[in-house]
Amino acid sequence: MKTYFRLLSFAKPIEKFAIPYVIATLLSILFGTLNLALLSPLFETLLSDKNAPKTETLTDKAISSFDILGKFRNFVNESISLNGESKTLGYVCIVIVISVLLSNLFKYFSQRYMEDLRVHTLLNLRKTVFNNVMNMHVGFFNNERKGDIISKVASDVQVVQFTVTNTLQVVFKEPVTLIVYVFLLFNISAKLTFFSLLVIPVSAFIISKIVKRLKQQAKEAHESFAKMIGFLDEALSGVKIIKAFNSTERIKDKFDNENIYYSNLNRKMVRRQQLGSPVSEFLGVLMVAAIVWYGGSLIINKESNALSASDFIAYIAIFSQVMRPAKALTDSFSGIHSGIAAGERVLDLIDTKPALVNKNNAEVLADFSNVLTFENVSFFYGDKQVLNNININIEKGQTLALVGPSGGGKSTLMDLIPRFHDPKSGTIKIDGHDYRDLTVESIRAQMGTVNQESFLFNDSIFNNIAFAKPDATEEEVIAAAKIANAHDFILNTENGYQTNVGDRGNKLSGGQKQRVCIARAVLANPPIMLLDEATSALDTESEKLVQDALNNLMKNRTSIVIAHRLSTIQHADKIVVIDKGEVIESGSHNELMTKNGLYRRLIDMQAFND
Repeated sequence: MKTYFRLLSFAKPIEKFAIPYVIATLLSILFGTLNLALLSPLFETLLSDKNAPKTETLTDKAISSFDILGKFRNFVNESISLNGESKTLGYVCIVIVISVLLSNLFKYFSQRYMEDLRVHTLLNLRKTVFNNVMNMHVGFFNNERKGDIISKVASDVQVVQFTVTNTLQVVFKEPVTLIVYVFLLFNISAKLTFFSLLVIPVSAFIISKIVKRLKQQAKEAHESFAKMIGFLDEALSGVKIIKAFNSTERIKDKFDNENIYYSNLNRKMVRRQQLGSPVSEFLGVLMVAAIVWYGGSLIINKESNALSASDFIAYIAIFSQVMRPAKALTDSFSGIHSGIAAGERVLDLIDTKPALVNKNNAEVLADFSNVLTFENVSFFYGDKQVLNNININIEKGQTLALVGPSGGGKSTLMDLIPRFHDPKSGTIKIDGHDYRDLTVESIRAQMGTVNQESFLFNDSIFNNIAFAKPDATEEEVIAAAKIANAHDFILNTENGYQTNVGDRGNKLSGGQKQRVCIARAVLANPPIMLLDEATSALDTESEKLVQDALNNLMKNRTSIVIAHRLSTIQHADKIVVIDKGEVIESGSHNELMTKNGLYRRLIDMQAFND
């Protein structure tokens, strides 16, 4: 229940929807019960016999303030005496029609308010989950399956939303309806009602046994669905690789096996859920049959405490309706297990705290004016040390190149600069301010990034460039594109700057995508530029165009560059050679060449390969 009430907190302000829902539901139940209460007077009218000797009925007894049937019967008998049977029958029918109309009208309003609550809960829950995911540090996504995250944000949240609001609806509406019906039954015959209510606890006990394992099965089903989403995402992202290695059938089998497992789990769950309904219905019919037999025997034998025929018919009709809210309650208890299992997965994601958060009273970095410093910085991925005791000074206006063998720690060091991670030991300072004393947003505002993987959003070229500055004018976007050597090819596309680039920019070539990314960085106009092997995946012609664009981008800026081709960074102010997480050498190109160290060997190897 703790999980349920936690999920219910996302419906706040719940009173905005709950109060009108409660009022509409109570009125709907009131008029719905009135429909059934009018059955006895209706049958009284139809079965009345003018010539029959008058016997003592409820009409002749003192009618208590709670004796609803007695009041209606008194009204009907008086009307029959004054207006005759035909007119009285018409009056009763008019009252029933009005009662049914009002009952359904208020039922519509109650459902409308509940739907508003459902949408409001889904909005808050999905917003909270997505916001928390986007607040996570970059390292979080290295350890999580993207399909699992997507499943929680999309599918699990939907399950939680319906379970929470439907259960809330059932927990209020059905018990109130049940209480009103039981009150009405007691009003007709307390003895018969005590006998008939035995079915409810018996039914609840049997249903609880049937749905006992639903929660565990529901949890397994949600996890299996998340795996399928992950397989689908990987298959769509890597479709070229799959086809290139003739692995289509293997991937299809992998997805199909998980799909079969998920389907079997769902089948078992649905079978258990569906078993509850016929069991409760059978028990209800069994009890109705017992009541018909017992009550009918009293009437046939003309027992002194027997009900009248009209009362007995009304009693059977009302009792048959008692099973509907009782059945809805048992069904909701079987359905809530799936929602709670999904809710625990969603709350687990919500409760995951970002590893990087701004400290209290963190300062805002206004600009970059002096130096970026690494002081004895070390970093670990789990137990594996990636950087060890890094000391680097990057002065404003300098171009610093990071070179070295693959896996040496260059990209990790680059990720520390925009504070995607915090070092495990040591400090990073910008203009003398410790990174931990500054807001993450103000640090990243001083930086622009161009990665090896050119990521573009499924949007127009204009909006992709303007992503760094949403309020940019057309002139500013075009100017940035010209600096990035992108303007000419953009004009040759189908719709110019309004051309859609497709999913991840797949309608553009690698060089075109990279130049759009460079234009995006140019438009941001940051004082520090981070370039992570921005030309390594390009052909020679595209590389030259992109390299020219990068040279334009780096003018009058502080640049940190990871270079695949060492010939492109020979004019850097400082070159830092990193191997196995440590700085092996540093200096200018000429200084490093004279040392005959690792840098010289890397240069010679590339010259030999070329």
